[in-house]
Amino acid sequence: MKRIDLIIIFSLLLGSLSFSQSAIVRGVILDEANNPINGVNIKASSGTGTATNLNGFYEISIPSNVEVSLEFTHISHQKVEQKFLLKNGQEIEFNPVLKTDIVQIAAVVINSNTRQSVEGVTTISPEVIRTIKGAQPGVENILKTLPGVNISNELSTQYSVRGGNFDENLVYVNEIEVYRPFLIRSGNQEGLSFVNTDLVQNVDFSAGGFQAKYGDKLSSVLDINYRNPVAFGVRTDLSLLGGSVAAESVSKNGKFSGIAGVRYRDNSLILNNLETEGNVEPVFADAQTYLTYRFSSKFHLNFLGNISLNKYNFQPENRQTNFGTLDEPIALLVFYDGQEKDQYQTYFGAFKANYFLNEDLTLKFIGSAYHTIEQEYFDIFAQYRLGEVNTNIGDEDLGEVEFSEGIGTQLTHARNDLDAFIVNAEHRGDYKIDEESTIEWSVKYTHEDIRDRLVEYEIIDSAGFSIRPPNFSEPNLQPYEPYSGPLTSFENIRALNRIHINRIQTFAQYSKRTAWGANEVFYNIGVRSHSWSVNDEAIKGTTQTVVSPRAQFAIKPDWDKDMLFRIAGGLYYQPPFYRELRDSSGVVQPKVKAQKSFHVVLGNEYSFEIWDRPFKLVTEAYYKGLSDVNPYTLENVRIRYRAKNNAKAYAYGLDLRLNGEFVPGTESWFSFGYLKTEENIENRGYIARPTDQRLKFGALFQDYVPNIPDLKMYLNLVYNTGVPGGSPSYADPYNFQIRLRDYRRADLGISYVLVDSEKSYRSNWKRKFKNLSIGFEIYNMFNNQNTITNTWVRDVYTKRQFAIPNFLTPRVFNVRLSARF
Repeated sequence: MKRIDLIIIFSLLLGSLSFSQSAIVRGVILDEANNPINGVNIKASSGTGTATNLNGFYEISIPSNVEVSLEFTHISHQKVEQKFLLKNGQEIEFNPVLKTDIVQIAAVVINSNTRQSVEGVTTISPEVIRTIKGAQPGVENILKTLPGVNISNELSTQYSVRGGNFDENLVYVNEIEVYRPFLIRSGNQEGLSFVNTDLVQNVDFSAGGFQAKYGDKLSSVLDINYRNPVAFGVRTDLSLLGGSVAAESVSKNGKFSGIAGVRYRDNSLILNNLETEGNVEPVFADAQTYLTYRFSSKFHLNFLGNISLNKYNFQPENRQTNFGTLDEPIALLVFYDGQEKDQYQTYFGAFKANYFLNEDLTLKFIGSAYHTIEQEYFDIFAQYRLGEVNTNIGDEDLGEVEFSEGIGTQLTHARNDLDAFIVNAEHRGDYKIDEESTIEWSVKYTHEDIRDRLVEYEIIDSAGFSIRPPNFSEPNLQPYEPYSGPLTSFENIRALNRIHINRIQTFAQYSKRTAWGANEVFYNIGVRSHSWSVNDEAIKGTTQTVVSPRAQFAIKPDWDKDMLFRIAGGLYYQPPFYRELRDSSGVVQPKVKAQKSFHVVLGNEYSFEIWDRPFKLVTEAYYKGLSDVNPYTLENVRIRYRAKNNAKAYAYGLDLRLNGEFVPGTESWFSFGYLKTEENIENRGYIARPTDQRLKFGALFQDYVPNIPDLKMYLNLVYNTGVPGGSPSYADPYNFQIRLRDYRRADLGISYVLVDSEKSYRSNWKRKFKNLSIGFEIYNMFNNQNTITNTWVRDVYTKRQFAIPNFLTPRVFNVRLSARF
């Protein structure tokens, strides 16, 4: 990290002299839906001119040391003018957003003939992400409203897509793959999402059938682009949960630009409202930066850096959970002693060099390093009572446990340490054969060095005798006969792993946009290969290789109705990452094979008008056939694999999303998803997978008061049917298919805009701001009792095990202040 720090400081001090008599303005022109606009005419007052290409990109040379006016015009959008006074050799980036002409709003704002549409990518406006905050601190707060995406834990930023688990999602920032901590087992321990929304320029998301240029995962791709600033600016956000500050600037000659953000979050406001009472200290902080230095018009060097420090300290005291039925209410009362101390420190740095050989050929080199140091220490002693609850109204002890059905104690212990260092080196390139055809390729090498110590045990004592694991051979006839055998913990996991993984990944793909008669056609074909080997000090793993062909085809018929049809699919492999190699006992199994999935996705996009405003309905049907599946159990957000490719599975479903201007000038959407996913372990028959989320409804609705347009509101709604609630330790999952209760949540936000950049103000203090707003938020507005998992407790009389629900957060109030200078 010291080397990276020195390189950053050195890059900040770099300077360059230019002796040209001209300057360059370049950028990408977007519409209000954040889609690039092709064919925008750019005319300079000096007489030069150009137009944007298919991706909305333009570049124009203007005279230096003289004020020049640029005019941006398009037949379906309002004209934009901007004046520039640049120095010799100065290069700046200007990315205007063209507003739609009112007369032709329906034909342009929702336009199916865009790159995102034909590739099956959902684009989310950065302003929506920054405006709709919610309890989850990041882009995941918006993803959960999309069909096919399941987040049933507002304390976590992890998500599953179309039946996959949390480890099956790719995340890229400016084409650089980013990683998450390994040891997280609970949403309480999670802090900030890697993606800093204050730095975001573009957000693209694909829920399946993605191209070969993306990596080897089974479920989804989240593709983020941080922006290159064109002027100085500061953005701040403060709330009862923490705050963030982001600053951006560009040098006078335009060669150097940078954006940086610092975030701090304290989840005490939320965690103090959980059922388990105690002293909690959940503190999370990070700092990110994205820097760009343009040595020339042909060579650009970028740096992405992140430092994250997360601490979670918890001293539980007591808990009471009421469950059962109205006729037979039951309560679990627990008294705790002990504490938990977790710490996660991650450091990430990446350099990306772009060399524009000419207008058609771009060569890139990406080098990155990720280092995480994690510890999970806890000793929790719990004494519990399970019994009937007094329901007599008027009694002094109403709601208290008055008759015990189960008593016992539980001691859980952990001393888990992990140190992982991951290095990547990649060459990427793209060659534009013509305006409609492109070839892309990549060669990537990855080295993973992981050192892991896992020490966990659980001791359970019920009704005065120790409970041994069911696979323990010594007979136990207590309490009728005294037991003379050794005392054994119910669960004991000890492992020490030192693993080296080397990977080589390549891909090549060809994309073309053409015409088929009067119809517009797009297709993409590509192939990936991935070779890897796993080695440790005692075992030398064998090298494995997989090849993944993929294809996409889209057609926009020459119809009166604006329709687009799309089909995508191929073979998708997921070579095992470290967590997938580690079995339930903590031991690494180096010969675990890549999970394999055959994808087929059929999509349709229909753009139309309602109330003279634009709308778009996106429909996708999908099927996944999986083999060499690595079964796992899910506890909160912790995944424990069996490290055996002894199952097969399938997933199919239907996703729908309707978005548009339900309220003039705002973007809202409603989504629906149906999913069924099952697995067959060792040919015992199909059972529901842990992520079998049958029905999903999501909505993001924005509104404002017509007579007071500065008073705005958003409503974030999610309804998910329950997933399987897991099973006790050592239990057969085929015997435990009880589902958790449905997840229902509504978050409401109300804000008042004090300062808007589009207005002029006479007040001196308002002139200092570009934007200023104050807001009030209600999380879980209807105070629904949602559950994340079950705690299993024994009945002393019948020896039954009760599934005690672990409830998520109740209703929480928050206030927020946002400003931009």
